[in-house]
Amino acid sequence: MDSISLIKSPISAELEDFKKHFDSCLSSSNLLLNSVIAHIRQKNGKMMRPILVLLAAKLYNEICPATLHAAVALELLHTASLVHDDVVDESTERRGQLSVNAIFNNKVAVLTGDYLLATALVEVGMTRNYAIIDVVSNLGQDLAEGELLQLSNVSNPEYSEDIYFDVIRKKTAVLFAACMKAGALSVGVSDEKAEYARLFGEYIGLCFQIKDDIFDYYESKEIGKPTGNDMLEGKLTLPALYALNSTHDKQAKEIAVKVKNGTATAGEIARLIEFTKEHGGIEYATKVMVEFKEKALSLLASMEDTDVKKALVCYLDYVVEREK
Repeated sequence: MDSISLIKSPISAELEDFKKHFDSCLSSSNLLLNSVIAHIRQKNGKMMRPILVLLAAKLYNEICPATLHAAVALELLHTASLVHDDVVDESTERRGQLSVNAIFNNKVAVLTGDYLLATALVEVGMTRNYAIIDVVSNLGQDLAEGELLQLSNVSNPEYSEDIYFDVIRKKTAVLFAACMKAGALSVGVSDEKAEYARLFGEYIGLCFQIKDDIFDYYESKEIGKPTGNDMLEGKLTLPALYALNSTHDKQAKEIAVKVKNGTATAGEIARLIEFTKEHGGIEYATKVMVEFKEKALSLLASMEDTDVKKALVCYLDYVVEREK
């Protein structure tokens, strides 16, 4: 059995219920909206976030309707954020196909994202659980703040790992944290257990983003974006930050300034990528990622060995070891 099948196995029936409910939420009488949503859903991804909601709930109790509503709300909010992100980043690709803004236009993309966000709010309201509503509301704020923080960091002359982690916590880790916490809250756990779940999700999210950033230093059509895409968007991620800060190389820093200014050529970006690889950037980022993985595993250590716990361990392994 492959990793994804192992992860899904304890929640296979509930995952089918999630899919049916998710589909029903996205039906509309508006033909343009239906066309956009149909395009988005051609590449649904692996549904890693709703899977996490369901696993978090089942770790403590039986999955209930509030769990499914929370999972749908969070997946809708995530999808909305991706559609909006592509407009902000002027990206033309998402999951190996043309982005919404590339096929339609920015107006349609923004309005579709707004519709998905509004639908997420309807869904989270149906949980009738104020603690879950609070989680999703704060998540929306954090995701927007993360985008703004990333934009403002482009003009920051420092190469700060602290700022990098602030950005990825708010852009990525906070979503995985919300999935775990909302799932746990949906089955009535204590505040202490909900916080443990949230922290576990945060560690997963940090691993996920660092792994994504490492991918950007290699060519792969499977990932759905070309090598150096982050640098083309003015972003310096953990591998490059380490290489720049550990060597203080003048020429590399001159290219890094151009990257942040959006004036670096393709050749200069290729040189900075090679410089990062040659000076231990990938190894350093991998080491940091594995440290977060170990912290996540330590949170599960005292729990009884169940199929759900095994699935969460497998989830962590998959995030760290995946090849796309």
